[in-house]
Amino acid sequence: MEPKTGLVLGYNGIHPFSKVKITDRASVQELLRTLLDPLEPFFSPQKARVKCPGATAVRFDQTASEVEGICRPLWGLACLLAGDGEYHGTEWWIQGIKSGTDPENPEYWGYPRDNDQRMVEMCPLGYALAVAPTIWQSLNEKERVNVENWLGNSINEKNMPNTNWLWFRVFANLGLKKNGGKFSQERLDSDIEHLNTFYRGGGWSNDGPEGIHQMDYYSSSFAIQFLQLLYAKLAGEDEPERAAEFKKRRSIPFGRSVGYRFAMVSFWGALAYAGVELPKPLTWGMVKGVVLRHLRWWQTQPDIWSPSGTLTIGFSYPNMYMAENYNSPGSPYWACLAFICLAVPADHPFWTSEEEFPGDAIPKIKELKHPGHIASYIGNHCMLLSSGQACSYPMKGTHSKYGCFAYSSAYAYSVPPGLFTLEQYALASQLGFSDDGGEYWKTRRKSEYAALEHRDGKPVLVSIWKPFPDVTVRTTLIPPESETPNWHLRVHQIEAGREVMTADGSFAICNQRAGDGRYLDLYDAAKHEGTRPKIIGNYDLNTPDGWSAGKDGAFAVSKGAVGIKALEDKVERAANLVNADPNSNLVESRTVIPTLQHTIKPGETVSYVSAIYAKPSGEGVPKETYLDGWEKPPQIPGWLKAEIGA
Repeated sequence: MEPKTGLVLGYNGIHPFSKVKITDRASVQELLRTLLDPLEPFFSPQKARVKCPGATAVRFDQTASEVEGICRPLWGLACLLAGDGEYHGTEWWIQGIKSGTDPENPEYWGYPRDNDQRMVEMCPLGYALAVAPTIWQSLNEKERVNVENWLGNSINEKNMPNTNWLWFRVFANLGLKKNGGKFSQERLDSDIEHLNTFYRGGGWSNDGPEGIHQMDYYSSSFAIQFLQLLYAKLAGEDEPERAAEFKKRRSIPFGRSVGYRFAMVSFWGALAYAGVELPKPLTWGMVKGVVLRHLRWWQTQPDIWSPSGTLTIGFSYPNMYMAENYNSPGSPYWACLAFICLAVPADHPFWTSEEEFPGDAIPKIKELKHPGHIASYIGNHCMLLSSGQACSYPMKGTHSKYGCFAYSSAYAYSVPPGLFTLEQYALASQLGFSDDGGEYWKTRRKSEYAALEHRDGKPVLVSIWKPFPDVTVRTTLIPPESETPNWHLRVHQIEAGREVMTADGSFAICNQRAGDGRYLDLYDAAKHEGTRPKIIGNYDLNTPDGWSAGKDGAFAVSKGAVGIKALEDKVERAANLVNADPNSNLVESRTVIPTLQHTIKPGETVSYVSAIYAKPSGEGVPKETYLDGWEKPPQIPGWLKAEIGA
């Protein structure tokens, strides 16, 4: 048989995903179909596997990678079918399930071993069986036994990581239970009871047991809270008390696996699916607006696709630097969680309400005790100040994914493409230390102490951390004030037992001129674009034109403006623009980072007070206003002067 030719995106090609006008339920159904259609040429002959383009390796075997390829899109397809939608390729997945669970089929998926990636893919399959009856009804008796053996009765006998993975076994059993198949109620109950020990209060769950402080997308949209809500919907009649408890829990996420892209918004659709009664002042119009605006933003990101129209590993463009070792070419289709809203009935107020903006319904400053965040909703972007979180193991780029001081909806974090000089480390919203003259740098990964504290009745985040055994840093993060909405303060009190260079970075910003795409020049007030001081190439960093006094700071203006200034009196830091290596940032492939630098001598104790500026571009924000607040940084609060002896 001749291979099927699928979608081809040539020069300036526009993916069908970006052509859908998102307005209502039918348009979101069509959006999902544009995501599923390009997969057709990549199904195996027996339809049991999908080999997404990319060919990159992953920490598990190739078969498991291709099982990801077929199972993860089931999140979307199952939601479409559960909401009485139709898809012309449904039979591909039904045939694939038959073939993949048949031990006699050459494309058999294989029984899972302990801690096997196949366990993860059992979750979307279990959910699909639970909500899309056509799948189970299409199986004969032998095929049903095959599914029972592969899905539930293999995973129930194996060891699993003590993390969100336990939910995957719950859904494997639930899918069988809903269809009268063979499952383990005992295992299902014990897993949920153990998962409940991850709960910390206020809607927040850890992704793991006591001793781990990791509350990211897996705590909400990717797994724990999302799956709690799905379970509340599907098992609510059998277990009303447990379902009622799950419906009470809420979260705002960040962290690893952001390559799952629009899955970030799935929590909000799951609220409607589970029948949650929204707490005031939230309305279904607000929730609908959050979901649809999020999907529309992804329509503006044309580089997320491969030339054949499939999702790539990355965020706003293909990027292996940010990828985890468990990201296969099929992994990004966990993004299909976002389409849980399609399982919500058409007459639900989620769909019948007009879209609304939250406006003043969201607090301008919100302290979040359990995750160690302070959220701000002023200055034309949403921002999280963060302290204390860390991945339970040292994954690639973990200091960027969890250790940054601030995370912004407008300026994404950066990961290191290499480990040699500041340009490769790309220390956006981080303080780096080097004891070898600037070749290797260390930043905050784990904190010895981290807490939400209060000064003058206002929240601050305090952390104590050690980049080296004899270097101690006490960092205090202070959120924006209404008078200076585009500034936040970052205070570092440092005791150094050795000589160290320091580099304190602002947010990273696009390093491209609007007119021709070339790198930013020195700031041009007529064009409202450029940097100050001048960006100097990585080979001539000592050029005086590339530096300014720390008190004068450094800024860059392109898609809005970012910058950093030194407010302290007793230390003389210098400011420059770090020309970050390409592909270090999640959203912008070319970035520059305004940075303050200094050298601390052995035995010295110093205090830095860094003021970080960020004014994003956006509708209704004239270019000439990007730097309006730059010359008026916040004053050092009196309580802080007393603490640092200023």
